[in-house]
Amino acid sequence: MSKVKVAAFSVSLDGFGAGVEQSLKDPLGVRGEELHTWIVGTKTFNRMGGRDGGREGVDNDFAERSMENIGAWVMGRNMFGPVRGPWPDNEWRGWWGQKPPYHVPVFILTHHPRKSVDMEGDTTFHFVTGGLRSALEEAKKVANGKDIRIGGGVSTIRQCLQAGYIDEMHLAISPVFLGSGEHLFSGLDLTALGFNQVQKINGEDATHIILAKK
Repeated sequence: MSKVKVAAFSVSLDGFGAGVEQSLKDPLGVRGEELHTWIVGTKTFNRMGGRDGGREGVDNDFAERSMENIGAWVMGRNMFGPVRGPWPDNEWRGWWGQKPPYHVPVFILTHHPRKSVDMEGDTTFHFVTGGLRSALEEAKKVANGKDIRIGGGVSTIRQCLQAGYIDEMHLAISPVFLGSGEHLFSGLDLTALGFNQVQKINGEDATHIILAKK
């Protein structure tokens, strides 16, 4: 059965999923890259970037698993890029170069219309102005029974949680404190939202938490 899930989402020890002041220089916010040390340099991460080699082990296993059985992605506009307001042109095509690592349709939440962008490797970016529910409906149409992955950022995941859309979450808890930024769970009651199954697996550079509903 198709799931809506979060996978390989990095969170600090104090609960932040991104730093402050996202920009072209700091796409994950100030110090946000520190959250992702566990995945950078793994065999899976290198392969997604077109590189050979990389670490194997528990962290790599989770990185690899996060890309399995995905039929579509949904993500917020901030995860797609730093451009704000109406699109000035069609020049910005994401952080990932001409061949993004998705290889399936990606639905991006935005208030401003833009034509879909076809990239190399079967990735197409679609820009959805009808809100989160509309994006999920469009994703389900093209996922062919596979899972839909919520790519972030924090605001998008929180919206999905509050609406009850997410079936499963894999969080990689990185051993760093950010002190500020975008907090993932502030004000949310995950038990009330139905998350009553918890798994914990220790990786080389992160602790992996899997939250699921019965």
